[in-house]
Amino acid sequence: MTAESHTVQGTGVVSGYAFGQAAWTRPRPVIPEPAAGRVVLPEEQDAEIERFTRAANDVADRYAQLASNSSGVASEVLSATATLARDRGWLRAATKLIKAGRSAEAAADAATKQFADLFTGMGGLMAQRVTDLHDIRDRVIAALTDQPEPGVPRPDTPIVLLADDLAPADTAALDPAVVLALVTRLGGPTSHTAIIARQLGLPCVVAAHDLASIPEGTQVLVDGTLGTVQTGVSSERAEGIIETDRRRREAVRAWRAPGRTADGTEVQLLANVQDGATARKAVEGQADGVGLFRTELCFLSAQTEPSVDEQARIYGEVFAAFPGRKVVVRTLDAGSDKPVPFANHEDENNPALGVRGIRLNWTNPGLLDRQLDAIAEAARQAGVATPWVMAPMVATIDEAYEFAGACRGRGLKPGIMVEVPSVAVMADEFIAEVDFFSIGTNDLTQYVMAADRLSSPLAALTTPWQPAVLRMVSMAAEAGRRAGKPVGVCGEAAADPLLACVLAGLGITSLSMAEAAIPAVGVQLASVTMDRCRDAARQVLAARNAPDAKRLAASLLTASR
Repeated sequence: MTAESHTVQGTGVVSGYAFGQAAWTRPRPVIPEPAAGRVVLPEEQDAEIERFTRAANDVADRYAQLASNSSGVASEVLSATATLARDRGWLRAATKLIKAGRSAEAAADAATKQFADLFTGMGGLMAQRVTDLHDIRDRVIAALTDQPEPGVPRPDTPIVLLADDLAPADTAALDPAVVLALVTRLGGPTSHTAIIARQLGLPCVVAAHDLASIPEGTQVLVDGTLGTVQTGVSSERAEGIIETDRRRREAVRAWRAPGRTADGTEVQLLANVQDGATARKAVEGQADGVGLFRTELCFLSAQTEPSVDEQARIYGEVFAAFPGRKVVVRTLDAGSDKPVPFANHEDENNPALGVRGIRLNWTNPGLLDRQLDAIAEAARQAGVATPWVMAPMVATIDEAYEFAGACRGRGLKPGIMVEVPSVAVMADEFIAEVDFFSIGTNDLTQYVMAADRLSSPLAALTTPWQPAVLRMVSMAAEAGRRAGKPVGVCGEAAADPLLACVLAGLGITSLSMAEAAIPAVGVQLASVTMDRCRDAARQVLAARNAPDAKRLAASLLTASR
């Protein structure tokens, strides 16, 4: 490393290394002064409204086209953004401003600010969608002023892409042959940038708050595991690191199920799915089953509750994709950042701590019973003997007892998610009521650390490497071991190859993640023995903080011993 070396620390969310020239995203368009200050006369307003509407529709159409050319999470995010670009409320707000004398450009900017302030106040997923709103505004203004669209540059040579944040259109259209890695100043472990980077297999670092200190064109080495971006690294040293990582990637491409450690201990590697299409894609890969079927994602646009028969048909597609294999269905985890239109969501000041998950049954009597009826019917039609079903956001033993009874009465295997700290603290009592645990590390982390998991400034707190979070995981795993019942992890932690080994060492029996992440986890597990995983787990639990825990795991699980 040269004397001019400099390291920017962020949060690593996709493992791997990249070395190349830093390239910043193109800046947002500036509204020319004549347009910014122009007063639109009454007789000009209809034409100005038409000009704005045409630009907004063109932008929405481009989002929709990108969605149709994408797949998985990228397609979903882009489709949602296309819908947002056509939002009637936003279009009405801009139209009203034009009728008040604003230019189309100024109206697009002011209307976006209104909605951005509204979304920020709502918090959670809606606050995170402010990035999408700003991207829509910028692309509309670019269309109105004949400026280049903002976003990803189109270089002739591979780059490491740097950005304050990336909009869905940017991440979904990335070419992995040109973009070697992603680094953002904002964002968090569950941001859409992180999720799509996992899907593309690109090393990714988010919440790198000092990223602006790296100028355009600087040679940088990105470590997606430890979350660092280094300048001043010699080409010789970087090439050695990249060559080692290239061999790892080749091993990932060649890996085949099942998941097991070097000494033959099996760790079930499962896929997270949201419908029949994603389940069919997962079965084409290396997933041994489904560890998390997110049923609420089937209904995010449903205005009325689907009938039992309609739900059974949807659930049956997932069962059919994995005949004879494990499929874990999660009951509606609606509320907070995932409101479902047909559920009675109350207006709450703090929805992440409000009526969500299993608590929806309090305000929507019969909703859970009808869903369990549909799951049982889907399983019967698919010939599944005892389908696994788990409830989210359980907080009391009485809730676990009642849910287990409702499941067993329908021939379903009951489990609960460990997301609320009370379940981990009283894990022995909870596991006695159900047949399995599944730990949702995303929510468990935000509740243990009292930090919104969608807040970029708090990304350092919301990593599952926090020792306090891992101790909660250990408590749940130990309770499962004592009771002889399985304990899985289905949060983003499961997709981190190093953390997967630590989790296995803590006693976790299955890991569920995005299908694309499974081979990398499988390769890492295959490189270490279970004793080594247990040793790493013991030492990581004693770490002082999350960065130390991650560095310690890297030294124990990747060094030759």
